[in-house]
Amino acid sequence: MKLLSGTDNLFLHMEQGNQYMHVAGLGIYDPSTAPGGKVRFKQILDFFAKRLDSAKVFRRRLVAAPLGLDRPYWIDEGEIDTEYHVRHIALPQPGDWRQLMIQVARIHSRPLDRCRPLWEAYVIEGLDNIPGIAKGSFALYVKFHHAGVDGEAGAEIIKAIHTLSADFEEVPSSGDQAVFADSVPSQIELYSRAVGNRARQVFDAARLAVDLGGRAVLAGKDLVGSGKALDLVRSLVAGQFGGILAGGGNRAPGDMAGGKPATRFDRPVSPHRVVDAVGFSLAECKTIREHIDGITINDIFMAATGGAIRKYLERKGELPTRSLNAMVPMSTRGGNKEMDSGNQIGMAPMALRTDIADAVERVLAIKRGTNKTKAATSALGKDLAARLIQVIPAVAAEQLVRLAIVSMCNVTVSNVRGPDVPLYMAGAQLEMFLAVSIAFDGIGLNVTGFSYNGTLWVCFIACRDMLPDPDQFCDCLRESFAELLAGAIARNPKPVKVAAGRIPAARTAPVRRRKPASVSAAREDGAAASTGPAIRPKRKRTPGEDAMAKE
Repeated sequence: MKLLSGTDNLFLHMEQGNQYMHVAGLGIYDPSTAPGGKVRFKQILDFFAKRLDSAKVFRRRLVAAPLGLDRPYWIDEGEIDTEYHVRHIALPQPGDWRQLMIQVARIHSRPLDRCRPLWEAYVIEGLDNIPGIAKGSFALYVKFHHAGVDGEAGAEIIKAIHTLSADFEEVPSSGDQAVFADSVPSQIELYSRAVGNRARQVFDAARLAVDLGGRAVLAGKDLVGSGKALDLVRSLVAGQFGGILAGGGNRAPGDMAGGKPATRFDRPVSPHRVVDAVGFSLAECKTIREHIDGITINDIFMAATGGAIRKYLERKGELPTRSLNAMVPMSTRGGNKEMDSGNQIGMAPMALRTDIADAVERVLAIKRGTNKTKAATSALGKDLAARLIQVIPAVAAEQLVRLAIVSMCNVTVSNVRGPDVPLYMAGAQLEMFLAVSIAFDGIGLNVTGFSYNGTLWVCFIACRDMLPDPDQFCDCLRESFAELLAGAIARNPKPVKVAAGRIPAARTAPVRRRKPASVSAAREDGAAASTGPAIRPKRKRTPGEDAMAKE
């Protein structure tokens, strides 16, 4: 048995009404690399069955404490019904990108069954009309509750359920290994555990109060007479990050007192979602970095996202004069990559600088803001929010998040570094991978980047009522990235050294979306017709290119 942390429990508590607090990954696979050039559903089931012990989340389910006296517990199940958790569906004809995104949005709009381990997978066939995707390819959509995994743990799980070669015989078999299951705890045991856990929380709260006072002094804040935890956190966050969000631009520092600017993304979410994605070439990201000193891949991702949101709202006639702010998850794991440690994340508000039209000026402003945010979180501690949530009830924790973070942020923007080498599922090569995250009340748009094998895949999810035309937002993302690339080269046209024989990363060329044949076809499920990210056909590398790839 394992008690959920305060942060894990918060994600459970926030799943109310139309808020679904699960995250997912969507991969597209080319079966031509598998033995015989085909992958059967039974092979995928067998592949999963052999890897159920690669991460605790596959076998764990929840046990609630009586009368809500304590946070729930994870207990390990024995046998897992793989055929229940891994489902098999197919797209209708013609099997294009738009239909895939509609299907993913529909599945993502359904909550997980809390009576079972909190994960589901869908093998999706019929992907026969997506440019650059070989006929016969299939998609795998896997979702987990956020109470069980965070971004970095999710990336580690992705690695765990894949192999590094098409020879899937290398998958270790657990069929002969004993599986240990937890016994379901009695009510008396849960009551006794609740008493002990409450005592520890009181001790942790006292220790945090002392530590928090010291951190606040270092951050230059006077905490005397602050009294209430929520007021304390709100004043700390607003005071410490307010100047960052103001960004030193053409706004007064006092703008933070008014919270975030009003946008279409600030309302309560509906039950329905839209999902779509584009790919940014990491080779082109490298080019941008070579022309603008000191910026990171994350700065580029943030600037391209801010530019896309600016374009989208400007075309709607809804662009605020003040910059939109993003809630940015920040890992507190450090060197700890253990998947069983629960959510190890903090949250920080950052300005997306949607008030800046020039792409290069925007990325430079975001770089400055990022440096200030790092200084602020170093002073207060990246784990401050998690430690506060650990010692207060989930109801108060949700209010803390809404008062201290959501009230200042319009969208969620997150970037996770994934594998930089090809991965395989039952012998089929993973061609692209999208991280599908969470939209919730007050922050109805989430943009998540995940880098894989030469491409930064940018996937967004939104309430369908707030973003009914995802194809237009995809265009905005492509245009924003292209402007940043062109602006970087024009601003500093120094020659870029490119190793001889090296070719740009494949599967990253953007394509123009076709106009829908009819309005009715474009609006079904709120998604307009699209061709999706292009994936170039693979070709065999020359010996010279192989040598360069190993450098």
